[in-house]
Amino acid sequence: MPRTTLLRNWVRQLFEAEFPGWDAPIEAASADASFRRYFRVGLPDRTTRIVMDAPPENEDCRPFIEVAAIFREAGVHLPEILAEDLEQGFLLLSDLGSTTYLDALQDAGSARRLYGDANQALLAIQLASRPGALPDYDRELLSRELALFPDWYLGRHLGVTLDDRQNSTLHTAFEAILANNLQQPQVFVHRDFHSRNLMLFDGPSSAFPANPGILDFQDAVCGPLTYDVVSLYRDAYIAWPEQQELDFVIRYWEAARRAGLPVQADFHDFYRDYEWMGAQRQLKVLGIFARLCHRDGKRNYLDDMPRVLAYLRRTCERYRELRPLARLLDVVENRQVDVGYTF
Repeated sequence: MPRTTLLRNWVRQLFEAEFPGWDAPIEAASADASFRRYFRVGLPDRTTRIVMDAPPENEDCRPFIEVAAIFREAGVHLPEILAEDLEQGFLLLSDLGSTTYLDALQDAGSARRLYGDANQALLAIQLASRPGALPDYDRELLSRELALFPDWYLGRHLGVTLDDRQNSTLHTAFEAILANNLQQPQVFVHRDFHSRNLMLFDGPSSAFPANPGILDFQDAVCGPLTYDVVSLYRDAYIAWPEQQELDFVIRYWEAARRAGLPVQADFHDFYRDYEWMGAQRQLKVLGIFARLCHRDGKRNYLDDMPRVLAYLRRTCERYRELRPLARLLDVVENRQVDVGYTF
């Protein structure tokens, strides 16, 4: 039986007593970069709900439920879990609407307001951090993510096989990036805190701040403090001039210092950590986008690769330790390079 039929039958049963004979019409609400899908259900009373479809053979709903409880304690705005069927892989959720931050970010003026709200939500999550509550974003996991870059972006997407010197260059860069990432203070990390997962919410919400509504938090971990900050301000789906980006990041850093989070006392040092954490994320994202295209047929992610590459290049050119990685990128992408350079 198709999963959409199973889903409709489940929703119909949930509301059978309240709306007898109701047909449970559903429409696609969104999909993410996993096997999860989301459907919007319009009820006869003119309210709506969201149903998450997470096929059990590919996904597990339990981390979503567990992280939701932890983040809700922090006081941020998440969808409420109204019903669950873990065996079938269905969750019934409250509806945070259909307007993402990406839809709402029009200019620097609107961005300052929306990002100000996002900073406050992120600070609340980070301040709620406690050891052992979430898995560690450790060296093994960070390294596994970095491996997506040579496996999927270089190998599958570009069709490149690195020689020994190039492999050594990549390994040295990865080790430098990991050393920086792992020495950063550890806090709760959403792990995908960006404009497509933050919602502009215009409905009633007495218990929590209205904005942002936060989605896609099930992969949360305890890891480097700058990770979610760079996810937000070096977003794969929208970019700002660096002077504007600096303003946004400084506002976060100042608020984090006031809140007592263990950020670097000097902004220059904090921004270096931010950029090096960004390099890890951007290498991972390039691999993920290539995998989504070539394995899953989601070619639309290729449109966002140039933005991610631009972030990565900016960082690699700025720091001496990462410049060999910038030159490697030049070579594998057939860009004009200095012929006197060797790996």
